[in-house]
Amino acid sequence: MKITFLIHNVYAVGGTIRTTLNLAAALADRHEVTVVSMLRHRARPRFKVDPRLTLVPLVDIRQESADAADPLLHRPAEVFPAAEKRHKQYSLLTDRRAEEYLRACDADVIIGTRPGINVYLARFGPSDALRIAQEHLTHDAHSKKLRAELARDYRTLDALVTTTEADAAVYRAKMRLPGVRIFAIPNGVPEPDVEPADPAAKVIAAAGRLARAKRFDLLIEAFAGVADKHPDWRLRIYGAGDERNRLQQLIDDQRLGSRAKLMGVRSPIEAEFARASIVASASDAESFGMTLVEAMRCGVPVVATDCPLGPAEIIHDGVDGRLVPMGDPRALTTALLDLIADEPARRRMGEAALASARRFDPALVARTYDELFAELAATMHSRARQRRRALWRGRARRFLRRLCR
Repeated sequence: MKITFLIHNVYAVGGTIRTTLNLAAALADRHEVTVVSMLRHRARPRFKVDPRLTLVPLVDIRQESADAADPLLHRPAEVFPAAEKRHKQYSLLTDRRAEEYLRACDADVIIGTRPGINVYLARFGPSDALRIAQEHLTHDAHSKKLRAELARDYRTLDALVTTTEADAAVYRAKMRLPGVRIFAIPNGVPEPDVEPADPAAKVIAAAGRLARAKRFDLLIEAFAGVADKHPDWRLRIYGAGDERNRLQQLIDDQRLGSRAKLMGVRSPIEAEFARASIVASASDAESFGMTLVEAMRCGVPVVATDCPLGPAEIIHDGVDGRLVPMGDPRALTTALLDLIADEPARRRMGEAALASARRFDPALVARTYDELFAELAATMHSRARQRRRALWRGRARRFLRRLCR
């Protein structure tokens, strides 16, 4: 079977890129897999790419490229939704290249990985292929305007896959998509090439974009309460982003000195997690929670806020980690102090985390996708009938409303 993934920019760094490459590599055990990158801004991808995968960049935005001189590159996209957050990075050239590629695509399965790209898939993807939209954000993270456009385009697809059951339930309730299967399939996270973490290490680690929604400010505030009682413990935060200066100022204001440090980007992150005995997350929202699983795969228990939507589907509170109320630094401090004071509990939770996280192995996730492909192929005609019935019912309702005016 030929499978094609459509991704924003496989040459950059980000959770969607990691999970797409993980899944693509796992599927390559049984299928011919291509990864199509809408954009290319550097010579080689930052993440390791399985040599069995074929990479196809559509628009090269490097200054020395031929595409940089194409006038269409400087005209705004007309198909890629204006309400999509990445719209400014897309152009009429991206629209044209996406259409050209998809019109000629001979893949059996095509999977889009962000809303605007899923619109390309809905508009231009071949009707004889299985067309699947992945959602790496969440329904409620999108604007009302974007959701309205997605509802129109997604109706022509075969399936919508979210990373959590909670988000799938929101889509089923709020976006009527007759004939479109809505599934929850978690991201795959491979077994790391590191030894399990040492539960005696006096290090709390955290990782992610230094953005407001990740609430590293709350984590630093919570750690200040830890540092007062355990001055030999350290907080290490990995990542980059617009909040770096503000977070450094907060560390300075709390007089934490070298006990709390912003470490910059590390990729892969697992080696850093393996040097910690606790990983913490204070996010206000997570569409999944990749870093939580990455930590657990290193045998590290995670203390995380119980935010929408991912952590509660990853962490079993009190077994392989801790869940605390969102936006509550005191609760976060208390949970950290409890684990710091109890090394045997850290060891037990770390072992439980290691075992629990195996369910996210990419091979298991790929098997779930294979089952999805088979189910979609078997129901293609019945789902088409569902769409037609829904279309005619909608037309009948609109006709009756006009008659009653």
